[in-house]
Amino acid sequence: MKPKIFINLPVSNLSKSMDFYSAIGFTNNKHFTDETAACMVFSEEIYVMLLTHSKFSEFTSKEIATTSKTAAAILSLELKNNQAVNEMAEKALQAGGKEPNEPKDYGFMYLRGFEDLDGHNWEIFYMDMSQMPSNG
Repeated sequence: MKPKIFINLPVSNLSKSMDFYSAIGFTNNKHFTDETAACMVFSEEIYVMLLTHSKFSEFTSKEIATTSKTAAAILSLELKNNQAVNEMAEKALQAGGKEPNEPKDYGFMYLRGFEDLDGHNWEIFYMDMSQMPSNG
């Protein structure tokens, strides 16, 4: 069995956040979805749990970060090629996300970033290890 990652994100509007993540290629797992949380699946190993603020607060006593104003984390996701990176970034923008920085091409790695509706930072990239410069 491969390990799985569940990324838990507090969201201000569960329905709109589900629509956003669906628009960029995630699918909803209805078995783990109710009026307080939604399980959005990217692959067999990568899941994003969208949680209302009240549901998220059940798991922590800390104040929920206002990610539209402060960065709490940058979530990075490797995709299969540059085209897939551009497609996901464009879908994120069309679904109401923001692109905080210009795309970057380092030769061996191409990346773009977006913020979801609540300001959570995502970095999507493609890396071609055959183009990786040697360190000496």
